[in-house]
Amino acid sequence: MNGFTLPRRGVAPLLSVPRRCRTQSNALTRPHNRRHSTNSNAVLTERSAASNAPTTTLSESEPSPSLQSSSSRWSALRSAKPFSEFLTDTFNRQHDYLRISVTERCNLRCLYCMPEEGIELSPPNRLLTSPEIVYLSSLFVAQGVTKIRLTGGEPTVRKDIVPLMQSIGELRRNGLRELCLTTNGISLHRKLDAMAEAGLTGVNLSLDTLDPFQFQIMTRRKGFDAVMKSIDRILEMNKMGAGIKLKINCVVMRGLNDREIIPFIEMGRDNPIEVRFIEYMPFDGNKWSQGKMVSYQEMLAIIWEKYPALEKVADHKNDTSKTYQVPGFMGRIGFITSMTHNFCGTCNRLRITCDGNLKVCLFGNAEVSLRDIIRKENNGEPIDENAMKDLRLLESVTSAYQVNGEGDQLPQREQELLDIIGMAVKRKKAKHAGMGKLENMKNRPMILIDNGLMGKSIHPRPFSIPRTRTTSIAWNKIPVHLLSSGTGFATQVRHYSSERNSNPSAVDSPCTHPDQPNEDFSKISLPTASDPDLPHLNSSQHVHMTKIAEKAVTKRQATATCLVQFSNPQPWEILREGRGTKKGDVFSVARIAGIMAAKKTPDLVPLCHPGIGITGVEVDVRLVSPDALSRADGSMGHGAMHVLATVSCLGRTGVEMEAMTATMG
Repeated sequence: MNGFTLPRRGVAPLLSVPRRCRTQSNALTRPHNRRHSTNSNAVLTERSAASNAPTTTLSESEPSPSLQSSSSRWSALRSAKPFSEFLTDTFNRQHDYLRISVTERCNLRCLYCMPEEGIELSPPNRLLTSPEIVYLSSLFVAQGVTKIRLTGGEPTVRKDIVPLMQSIGELRRNGLRELCLTTNGISLHRKLDAMAEAGLTGVNLSLDTLDPFQFQIMTRRKGFDAVMKSIDRILEMNKMGAGIKLKINCVVMRGLNDREIIPFIEMGRDNPIEVRFIEYMPFDGNKWSQGKMVSYQEMLAIIWEKYPALEKVADHKNDTSKTYQVPGFMGRIGFITSMTHNFCGTCNRLRITCDGNLKVCLFGNAEVSLRDIIRKENNGEPIDENAMKDLRLLESVTSAYQVNGEGDQLPQREQELLDIIGMAVKRKKAKHAGMGKLENMKNRPMILIDNGLMGKSIHPRPFSIPRTRTTSIAWNKIPVHLLSSGTGFATQVRHYSSERNSNPSAVDSPCTHPDQPNEDFSKISLPTASDPDLPHLNSSQHVHMTKIAEKAVTKRQATATCLVQFSNPQPWEILREGRGTKKGDVFSVARIAGIMAAKKTPDLVPLCHPGIGITGVEVDVRLVSPDALSRADGSMGHGAMHVLATVSCLGRTGVEMEAMTATMG
């Protein structure tokens, strides 16, 4: 770490060129995009000539520095080209920011990102290779992209991430200005110096809690100390002049980490860190609900209560966050408000997934494949370094940079790719769907937004968690809804996997016996009719839950009774005298237990229908004296409690089982 050397950031721009223009070497446009260049060049030439006229104060051999600068500026404007038509949509949004997923793997399992049942990893030959990523990066930079962000999954788990960044970093000579990384920070500190040498300019680090124990709950992994080590290393390198922009992204979820908003802001008191709070967004498998989402207005109100002097900071045109700052703090605060205040009107981002699909909107489910077009000349096979040289991919992109004039033509491969890209960009909508539609829209899980296909879930695999000594204080920090309802850790199920099954059919096909041929189970018609005498058995005498969908919704009521006899005379004596017990009122506890048992019946009785809509539960408990009891052998009992439970509902099936369960509660 002590041998860190500041990377070269490229030559600083000498000219301030309007955003809609790019120098000739930085833009690749179709010939018809320059059809209006003649008149504008004539005007610029006339103005340039006027600005270069000799003056009486300086000799002709030594023109004024200001005139030299003006002449250079007009010269650059004369040779500038319009922003790529391929990357401009119908709402005149210019997309100069590209996000590329480089892996679908991740070393964390965040609650809001990874579905509980896991994801299936794509076969390697379906994912983009490093040469393909570099080629696409070059093509987009040729079109005017100035910022590339590498994402995942977790990009630092890719084995060749540093060489890949070095190759992409070389595009700075062609107009790339920013090379950024989105990471969870677990492995970043080990590769950060090499990445800085490769041209890294910005890091967005995902961190949702500052509590190490809560970190394990939210990510299902350890690693909090490693994340903080990465943050400290970035701050240390920036003091040496590395110039890496550090932003911390925090997804705020109600009841989970919303109490940590203020501690996150305090991180920026003495450090130049921008903490960005993100509204919880719905993606496949993350069990989103509006109740879990903490809105931008709620977060802002919490912060204003603590810091009344909070100030709004001017945002850049294409910023995704609304930025604020507490006076006296070195850091800033941002809010990404995708759910309550979208920023679609200034969106300049495109995404390439790990399997080579172009995605023009984070919340959109429309994608087009760029990978298949690239591999067409390689017989559909992945392109490695040798194939890249044979196909002269980088040479064709380089020649495309030099396209100039009305008669020039793009190489066929690049023309086809750009046509596909242009059509996808032109179909981009003005804004994404609203909160109500997003909740029910089919989209990739968040872990796959920038990478692989929406595959089938991996079959759960059992595992055991090593026992550790945990204090009661630590357990108090665990949100109740995350605790397992089981009896112990040993019976828990692993809902995710980082391993790939070498035999794909073993995952998707039913178990078969070696001596039996495989059957097509999708064509088997399962019997669903019930046995008339035993309705919970079908016609094949297999257990099933009876169908009630065709039944009418009616008012239903059931009453059950139970007699609980005492085994000795002491309970009767205590309850008769009304003395009670150390644990409270026995009758009240019995009634509450009965009501709870009625509500939990579907969890206790296997074939009961859940959610039948119970509308009322009455539990009556009375003492029965020993005199009222008689045994078959003529002896007297020791007293009893008589329990009477009545359950009512408005539904399609009865509540007899609920009533009986209530009496035994």
